[in-house]
Amino acid sequence: MSESSPQIVTFGESMALFMPQEQKSIERAATLEQSFGGAESNVAIGLARLGVSVGWFGALGEDPFGKIIMKTLRGEGVDVSRAQLHSDAPTGMMFREHVAGRLAVHYFRKHSAASRMIPDQLDEDYIRNSKLLHVTGITAALSEDCRRTLRRAIDIAKDAGVLVSFDPNLRLKLWSIEEARETLLPFAADADYFLPGWDELKLLYNTDDYEAIIGQLNELKAISIIKGRGDTTVVLDNGKEDSLPFYPAEQVVDTVGAGDGFCAGFLAGIMKGMSPIEAVRLASINGSLVVQMRGDWEALPEWNIVQQRLSSQAWVER
Repeated sequence: MSESSPQIVTFGESMALFMPQEQKSIERAATLEQSFGGAESNVAIGLARLGVSVGWFGALGEDPFGKIIMKTLRGEGVDVSRAQLHSDAPTGMMFREHVAGRLAVHYFRKHSAASRMIPDQLDEDYIRNSKLLHVTGITAALSEDCRRTLRRAIDIAKDAGVLVSFDPNLRLKLWSIEEARETLLPFAADADYFLPGWDELKLLYNTDDYEAIIGQLNELKAISIIKGRGDTTVVLDNGKEDSLPFYPAEQVVDTVGAGDGFCAGFLAGIMKGMSPIEAVRLASINGSLVVQMRGDWEALPEWNIVQQRLSSQAWVER
């Protein structure tokens, strides 16, 4: 592996995030707290905290939001040397609130810098010299150009023998389920690791028949990790099916980012030489820790904390 590339590279849209400091609606909030979020950048931070070398690239506006995202990722140990700031397009924004006890997210991402990504902006050697490319379906939903960029990145990885991890991250606010199926299922067919949620699979395969969905997944070359079927994670590896219980969370404060934390944990486990089942155990611990604090990525744990849980070491408070 070239020194110019981390073990894992990922890319996508990262957006400025605004939300009330308490669980209330924006309409009734006097102030909004500022942060940022994005599935791929969340995973990148999670991997860096678990001791895996990782790079995130994408397009941000050359505005205060883009700059703080870039600086924070760099400060977290994520390589952002291939990320770009654009003066002719803004960083996307999202606003999160709680309405009638439910989470609601409002996106302002049309014509964002990320939505204008094109294949020519990819650094092919950066992908070729990594060990694994991690991508999500959110990027494909942003625009036709983004779809082509994602397709090209996967093709570069496959041609170079680089592993591909794919999380569909289905977002029906961005496109119809018909469009999503047509685009995402071919990406799943090219992946080495497929990381869907159970609810996503029911939509993508248009059935809630478990055996029918398992049959479809067994036709893929990927090792499939099905998140959230009841209180379990299902691992499908070359026709072999295993089911692992969730690692329990002592308290649940905020479920946002749990899937990205799970994904970061799984990929970290694979990079550390674990079997898929061992990596799922690590992923489950990582996800359970994320939900116990507020924020998209702020609660992602460091490796020593996860190691303690893996080895069941007692926590020394004082």
